Amino acid sequence: MISMTEGAARKIQALVADKGLADGGLRVKVVGGGCSGLSYKMDLDRPREGDRVFERDGAKLVVDRKSFLYLNGTELDYRDELMSSGFNLQNPNVKRTCGCGSSFVV
Repeated sequence: MISMTEGAARKIQALVADKGLADGGLRVKVVGGGCSGLSYKMDLDRPREGDRVFERDGAKLVVDRKSFLYLNGTELDYRDELMSSGFNLQNPNVKRTCGCGSSFVV
C-alpha cells in the first residue's frame, strides 16, 4: 500500500486538472541512477495495464509493478514552503541516501 496526505491529493488534483488529464494521476517510478543507485521519477500519466493505482479524495497515484516493490509502505506528501516546495516521499524501505538526498539504496 502507498498512501498520500491530503496536501498531496489536492496538488495532484490541481496538476491533473491543469493538464486536462481527467482520468490521469501522478505516476511515481523508481529508476536506476544517482550516486546511491536508485532515484524517483514523477510524471502526470494515465494508468496502464498492470499498474497499481492508489486513490485519496479522487486523486490518483499510479505505480508500476517493479516500482511498487521499492515503494510499498511509502507516504507521499506535498509541501508548499518558502525555501522548498514539492512532493516528498517518506519511504520506510530506504536504507541509505546520498549526500544530496536525490538518490537512495534499499
